Amino acid sequence: MSAGPQQAKRPGRPRGASDTRERILANARELFARNGIDKTSIRAIAAAAGVDSALVHHYFGTKEQLFAAAINIPVDPMTILVPLRDTPIEELGLVLPTILLPLWDSEMGDALIATIRSLVAGSDVSLIRSFLQEVITAEIGPRVDNPPGSGRLRVQFVASQLVGVVMARYIIGLEPFASLPAEQVAATIGPTLQRYLTGELPALP
Repeated sequence: MSAGPQQAKRPGRPRGASDTRERILANARELFARNGIDKTSIRAIAAAAGVDSALVHHYFGTKEQLFAAAINIPVDPMTILVPLRDTPIEELGLVLPTILLPLWDSEMGDALIATIRSLVAGSDVSLIRSFLQEVITAEIGPRVDNPPGSGRLRVQFVASQLVGVVMARYIIGLEPFASLPAEQVAATIGPTLQRYLTGELPALP
């Protein structure tokens, strides 16, 4: 017996919603890689995906959350950065690894490390660079910009240390470092990070 014209529609997500979401992500990934985060707007991503800006916000929220989704980071970067805004400058060096290490050691961290491994091994290194320079540096750099013009370099020194921790602890699995308690690692590298942020830098040529 054929279905009548009044047959009820199936409840659930509208047809094509999944395809639309993936199309937004694909265009966001391409534009973020090409232009960086600062120079990529939600409106530009929406136009490239052929949708309204409001739909992008509906699916992903803020631009930072969209970036996290585009490169498959399983955590909103602002959940890390916002607490740092209330941290005194002289405590940033310890607080930063104290926040990051337990996250990296968690189940969520497994997905994060897998994403980093994939990005580094692939062709999307520019996405990591953009995130470090335009989100992390923009958030912390102005607070440690003493002498003027040094904030960006200070944050990059910190990033180099933290990337080294990720490589040694999670990707290479260098023992016994990989098995040390998170608080021990944070307490050990914290003073070095603090020196990068607020200590005297060698004079540049």
